Amino acid sequence: MAYAVIRVRGQPDVNYNIAHTMELMGLNRVNHCVIVPENASTKGMLQKIKDYCTWGEINEETLAALIRARGKLAGDKDLTDDYLKENTEFDSIDALSKAIIENNYRLRDVEAAKPVFRLHPPVKGYEGNKRSFQNGGALGYRAAAINDLINRML
Repeated sequence: MAYAVIRVRGQPDVNYNIAHTMELMGLNRVNHCVIVPENASTKGMLQKIKDYCTWGEINEETLAALIRARGKLAGDKDLTDDYLKENTEFDSIDALSKAIIENNYRLRDVEAAKPVFRLHPPVKGYEGNKRSFQNGGALGYRAAAINDLINRML
């Protein structure tokens, strides 16, 4: 399983440890999204940044749509099926997204692919960026509801 992590808040005076953790994950700006594997170290990092980000388990269809719509290569070129056929062992974006979900491959392993997706703000906005998802806000763990949020941000 893989998590999709989206930065929701962009505050200038963030605690150094939290800012450093978000920088390690590649979440430097609001509405940036990264795909990370589910493991103990990732879960610890997510707990540290829970007041600034939201995350959940992404499914294959949403990941494939995300890569098609927002996947970029160095030089701001789009990540396409043709590029994957020539430069990786995958023949399509669907095969790549399946391998990422199963933690067999990472987007960073694709040559010249940017690991960060720059998304639009969500249609109808966030639910509120000061409360957790469980309390009616937009922050923290949201399980499979992350797929709905990503579809609103494509």
